Amino acid sequence: MSDITRDEIYDFIFKENRLLDDREFETWLECYRKDAEYWMPAWDDDETLTTDPQSEISLIYYANRAGLEDRIFRIRTERSAATSIPEPRTNHYTTNLEILERRDGEVDVRYNWISYYFRYNTTDHYFGTTWLTLDVSGDEPLIAKKKVVLKNDYIHHVVDVYQI
Repeated sequence: MSDITRDEIYDFIFKENRLLDDREFETWLECYRKDAEYWMPAWDDDETLTTDPQSEISLIYYANRAGLEDRIFRIRTERSAATSIPEPRTNHYTTNLEILERRDGEVDVRYNWISYYFRYNTTDHYFGTTWLTLDVSGDEPLIAKKKVVLKNDYIHHVVDVYQI
């Protein structure tokens, strides 16, 4: 996969989005490497994002896939304030994919996205930009690092991994 094409990257991102929309969270986890970092920094002010998930506020931060696995466990066992009954419905859309850099076995990409979230007869939307480092050293790409910048961060309820 070291010569992965733009279309193949898009297909992988579309697959990740579909798994979230279909609530196939356990399969979604398989898109991530064991040591994958998942980070959604907070806005320090209207123009500046936090830069260090270890010492500053983040909207979401998991240092590795085990954190995501725990998050999915809480969602599945209704131990999540963001995921009580009725279960929300989501749709994810991705656009403006750029390949930023290719290295031996890895590809850095950036893309914009919007997601819609329906629950309690209300539709919300989120939008932002994601930076991915894909491990393309195996037969299938895996996410090695994901940074999600939520651009409409003034929200009225908890945001979870399946909404962005």
